[in-house]
Amino acid sequence: MRINQNVMANNASRNLSNTNVMLGKSLEKLSSGFRINRAADDAAGLVVSQGLRAQVSGLKQATRNAQDGISVVQTAEGALNEVHTMLTRMRDLSVQAANTGGNDLASRTAAQAEINQLSTEITRVSVDTKFGGVALLNGSYGATAGKLSSFDPNGSLTFGAGNTINVNVTGGSGAVSVSLQAGTFTGSNAAASLQDSVKAALLATGNAVDKAAADNFTASFDAVGAGGAFTFSNGSTAAIAVTDGTGTPLLAGTNGLGNLVGTVAAATGSGGNFQIGANSGQTVSLAIGNSSAATLGVSALSVLTDAGAALAITALDTAISTVSTTRGNLGAMQNRFESMINNLQVTTENISASESRIRDTDMAQEMVSFTKNQVLMQAGTAMLSQANQIPQSILSLLR
Repeated sequence: MRINQNVMANNASRNLSNTNVMLGKSLEKLSSGFRINRAADDAAGLVVSQGLRAQVSGLKQATRNAQDGISVVQTAEGALNEVHTMLTRMRDLSVQAANTGGNDLASRTAAQAEINQLSTEITRVSVDTKFGGVALLNGSYGATAGKLSSFDPNGSLTFGAGNTINVNVTGGSGAVSVSLQAGTFTGSNAAASLQDSVKAALLATGNAVDKAAADNFTASFDAVGAGGAFTFSNGSTAAIAVTDGTGTPLLAGTNGLGNLVGTVAAATGSGGNFQIGANSGQTVSLAIGNSSAATLGVSALSVLTDAGAALAITALDTAISTVSTTRGNLGAMQNRFESMINNLQVTTENISASESRIRDTDMAQEMVSFTKNQVLMQAGTAMLSQANQIPQSILSLLR
């Protein structure tokens, strides 16, 4: 028996110290609700959970962004509803003025005066309807696409095997080679084939700017006489240059592609792009046309004559149809935003659950550990006291 080194007391003290540390960690986890309170608790788990936490935060903001989109759409659609009302009233006045058998010049003049005032008000609504200071109905809102046009395929267009074009998105990954689908196409089918080929090539780069351009890239064909014109629209904020396989702008006759000319300009106008995801490039675009009286073709109507009243009715029918189409598109976009919000909320919920499984404390399991450490703490304290008293027994040998 020795008194200089009380090994049993040292052992009890060491175990008691370890138990004290574990008890402190359990208390920290139970009081904070987090299993990981510092990197040392789970270094790998911290890295993963922080990434998930950033995604959740981004998704919540994207949800608010989509809700802002709904507000924009509702503001614009509400104003267009009033434009509809005014156009309908103008048409009623035109129909009334056309009834020259029952209206004298004074009556038609009164109708003309009201039509003029309504036309002015339609223009004012197009200028003054704003969301957060951004005009919605004056033609400046959203992406106004550039065009590639003046293509005359004489009824069909043939892409040969191996024909390629290059697309280069400003700020993207550089010139991207696009392999065209070989075959002979009508104008509309050629446009669809070009669109699919360009989209696939841009998406394949994995570049966020290229992806954003691909998401908004469309090709259409407008018949003009025996020929027609291709229109490539780009809702992205980056320009897309289109050249042949050698990098030369596509001019008449080049590579058998016909007169496919120019650069798809970058989107112009303020607003119109909504970030509806947590990651770069996850955007949707909204463009709203000009609803001024001049654009709708109702700024200079005259119902003072039979012919003028007839023309006014036709012009107002066209304007009503245009506004109806715009409102229909806005309604469809609102439904899309609502679907986005539902999807974002489900995604947020699932990623939050994943982050919780990594980061949060399992309270039941941790309480078991806490109770165990608490008992060990009490037992260790008692045993350290006993170990410290053992050397006292040596005194009996010295009597």
